[in-house]
Amino acid sequence: MYIHIGEDLNIRLKDIIAILDKDSTENSKSMEEFFQYHQKEAINLSKKRTKSIVITVDKIYLSPIASGTLKKRSSQMYLQEF
Repeated sequence: MYIHIGEDLNIRLKDIIAILDKDSTENSKSMEEFFQYHQKEAINLSKKRTKSIVITVDKIYLSPIASGTLKKRSSQMYLQEF
């Protein structure tokens, strides 16, 4: 199954490692170091404001869609598989 994370991008659910709220990561020193280290893999999908960060096995996406919305989408898709 695929999930829409912003712009015209859909990614496979099984490739997602984490969906993080952007505001909750701003004061974290370890997250800052993580993003600096993986800066080359980051893709900004937000034209205005980034609301969430989607970490996959090979990329980091800065998404304009709220983390709660992405969680709901992934849960609904997961349930549809059964």
